[in-house]
Amino acid sequence: MKLTIIGGGGFRVPQIFQAVAGGEPGVTELCLHDVSAERLTVIRTVLDQLADHLPRPPRVTATLDLDEALRGADVIFSAMRIGGTGGRVQDEVTALELGVLGQETVGPGGLAYALRTLPHARALADRVRRVAPEAWLINFTNPAGIITEAMRAVLGDQVIGICDTPIGLVRRAARAAGHRPDEVSFDYVGLNHLGWLRSLEVRGRDVLPGLLAHDERLAGLEEARTLGPAWVRALGALPNEYLFYYYATREALAHMRAGGPTRGQYLHEQQEAFYRAAARDPEEALAAWDRTRHERESSYMGETRSPEQRFARAPEDVDDGGYQQVALELMTALTTGTTTTMILDVGNDSAGAGLLVHQLPADAVVEVPCTVDGEGVHPHHVAPVAGEMAGLMVQVKTAEQLALRASTERSAELAWRALAAHPVVDSVAVARQLLDDYRDRFPELARLLA
Repeated sequence: MKLTIIGGGGFRVPQIFQAVAGGEPGVTELCLHDVSAERLTVIRTVLDQLADHLPRPPRVTATLDLDEALRGADVIFSAMRIGGTGGRVQDEVTALELGVLGQETVGPGGLAYALRTLPHARALADRVRRVAPEAWLINFTNPAGIITEAMRAVLGDQVIGICDTPIGLVRRAARAAGHRPDEVSFDYVGLNHLGWLRSLEVRGRDVLPGLLAHDERLAGLEEARTLGPAWVRALGALPNEYLFYYYATREALAHMRAGGPTRGQYLHEQQEAFYRAAARDPEEALAAWDRTRHERESSYMGETRSPEQRFARAPEDVDDGGYQQVALELMTALTTGTTTTMILDVGNDSAGAGLLVHQLPADAVVEVPCTVDGEGVHPHHVAPVAGEMAGLMVQVKTAEQLALRASTERSAELAWRALAAHPVVDSVAVARQLLDDYRDRFPELARLLA
């Protein structure tokens, strides 16, 4: 089986290589595609050194030619980063300079990243339709909800968006409640990087209320530590960790402006240093990658912690395999016919009988539990969404869909409306300035949004 990674020179590619080596679903060729020959060379060097420590590593190929990479692929992972980590820095800093939360996927930074990425995502979907029409396309590219929605307009249910945080939350919550993850069924609903675990059932009994009432067990969950046990009890649900940016916008902004690099600046400097070092001393490429990976994982979601704790993420918060493990489980179920339950980004109308979230449009991408097997992805109907959860989902999805329209209609006015509609942007005048500043800093946005 051929697995193609678009963005194959990316830093996290070795983790995918580790995940697929020697196990299901029998990947025999891992094809890496990137626009940077230099980064492809570095990552191939890391993979060559990793292969010596893996049971049955697949053959690795690499190409700058997109059609060559897609031809014959059974599964395609989209892991693009348009503009690289340097683009992320500008996405985040531009917002912070105007006193607005700057984060890769949430708020104006996420919308700017989406606007830069959408033309490339649509072009990729079109090439897949022409060159590899039978392949599954699994989207990692952030902001995953918007990008998956754009690709679905071309490829329909052939595109599935993934994120590791929702199922990681479910598994950690199950263990905190005293149960194995495979013992529980659950209700989770939201958008990508915005969702809530609302029930956790064991043999028909919801154990989530007992977990929420237990301070010591809650202390083992980063989401509860970050937002406080009183708030998660008030919600009656466990929020995805990214909801910190919505529920504690002021605190998140204060952490980001407290001094030191932003998350984007940190990763940009760290990863650029890795690629330079690995190119300069190829024999040490794997060791350099492993050190850099550990530092990266320890600092994940650092804005949710105090500055002195920014690089001290608890080990139990990163022990569920990451996005590469989620991708492997999804790919295995789709290609071997095994059955599994996952939380995925799918169409709001993809369950077949009514909308999954009735307040949202049919073409909206939502994040819900799904059964996956050899026939595809089968979303579960979830409990109705109401109150502030529904309101926040509607507001954020409105901003996302305005951004999608802005991209297809090449409209600066729609992009302004998208920025102004997002809940972390508190002024239409600031939204206008954000748009102007992003267009100044990204020539491709200036061309797109005339």
